[in-house]
Amino acid sequence: MFDTLSDRLASTFKNLRGKGRLSEADIDATAREIRIALLEADVALPVVRAFIKQVKERASGSEVSQALNPAQQVIKIVNEELVGILGGETRRLRFAKTPPTVIMLAGLQGAGKTTLAGKLGRWLKAQGHAPLLVACDLQRPNAVNQLAVVAERAGVAIYAPEPGNGTGDPVQVAKGSIEYARGKQHDVVIVDTAGRLGIDQELMQQAADIRDAVSPDEILFIVDAMIGQDAVNTAEAFRDGVGFDGVVLSKLDGDARGGAALSIAHVTGKQIMFASNGEKLDDFDAFHPDRMASRILGMGDMLSLIEKAEQTFSQAEAEKMAAKLAKGPKEFTLDDFLAQMEQVRKMGSISKLLGMLPGMGQMKEQINNLDEREVDRTAAIIKSMTPAERQEPTIINGSRRARIAKGSGVDVSMVKNLVERFFDARKMMSKMAQGGGMPGMPGMPGMGGGAARKKKQVKQAKGKRKSGNPMKRKAEEEAAAARREAAQAGNPLGLPQGNEAPQNFELPEEFKKFMG
Repeated sequence: MFDTLSDRLASTFKNLRGKGRLSEADIDATAREIRIALLEADVALPVVRAFIKQVKERASGSEVSQALNPAQQVIKIVNEELVGILGGETRRLRFAKTPPTVIMLAGLQGAGKTTLAGKLGRWLKAQGHAPLLVACDLQRPNAVNQLAVVAERAGVAIYAPEPGNGTGDPVQVAKGSIEYARGKQHDVVIVDTAGRLGIDQELMQQAADIRDAVSPDEILFIVDAMIGQDAVNTAEAFRDGVGFDGVVLSKLDGDARGGAALSIAHVTGKQIMFASNGEKLDDFDAFHPDRMASRILGMGDMLSLIEKAEQTFSQAEAEKMAAKLAKGPKEFTLDDFLAQMEQVRKMGSISKLLGMLPGMGQMKEQINNLDEREVDRTAAIIKSMTPAERQEPTIINGSRRARIAKGSGVDVSMVKNLVERFFDARKMMSKMAQGGGMPGMPGMPGMGGGAARKKKQVKQAKGKRKSGNPMKRKAEEEAAAARREAAQAGNPLGLPQGNEAPQNFELPEEFKKFMG
């Protein structure tokens, strides 16, 4: 969603790099480019004006003029101001002192409230809560059935006493859900309300009646991030008519310009609390303004990536794998490789994960063209192998490769490439696990190459060092040659014999001392 904005900002900052000092003209040109980028991203005009004013004031001050790297300082200012217009600090859910906590969802029809109810329920369940979904959308055809399906997929309970499709009183359903939740020990109640195709009095009145009936601890307004500035207008009208405590952005994975996400918190004064960025129930998380600003500026989002990894990977399994790799590369088998790959797959889309890495904005096109099915093909190849082949891939010869390729439905070359890549990856992972760091990068602390360099140095130290004096070195070489010739002639000690002994032959100093 923010790709175009990210590209424009990246090209703007590129022009600043390499400048030891920024003039007024440089600051004005940068502010102008940022203003154009934000307006093209459909950010509300009042937000753009406030943002540019702050950036220009700070960029003209001492924090940039006295900085060692003014360009980086400007990027820092833009990042901090982006965090500010996105809401500042992360806003958490407020839970009631006496359960159940009531969360009311509201918004226009088509914004994704029902699906989001399931996502929020699943997210809360993962946090250790026992949520209950309440079907108060009794107007839209099959809305109750849809919520029941979503609840089942999310693994959470549902309260739906009315069939819907135009029958039943949503206010009475909302009232009854509170007593039901207390009886069934549910500590969070999520009320899914009806939406309309536009803001109208009927919607406002029904939402206000449900609000008065259940006294929700949180009213979340769901906004479709793809509808642009109209999302801001809708949020303002709903805030004035019913009121809400926080915003949830849905469909952040769309290709719209994303201005609504940057505008809504600043215009309404209510923070974005959650963001939905996909169709799956786990494509949902708390909204962090600082992380979103970091993504927009192409700096990645390592914290979210680490959190995803912690939720997916087992600590015990990770320690077991590290111990295996530390023993040696042969301990790591294709079965282990498959298990690791499936764990990564559980984290979600590979392209989304790569997008969270810093600097990946420059490889946007390659990431977007990434074939997600490649992981499935790799898994199919490994599963087509026998247990012995997975344990010891070196036994895979031509005929075995042909059988594996036929069983997994791929070319023989793909099987060969996979095995070769596995050997390279195993070697690298084992080296890192043993403390060797990244291979192929000698000379840097913790980046490998050190052990090999030390070994080489020790080996050189064991040999006899040559003298720096050319005459002395020549004499040493002649003496060594004489010893070799003597050894060939049958004298194992290499000492001169008979009339071959030179007139000036002397014993070494150590022998002279020994003999007195």
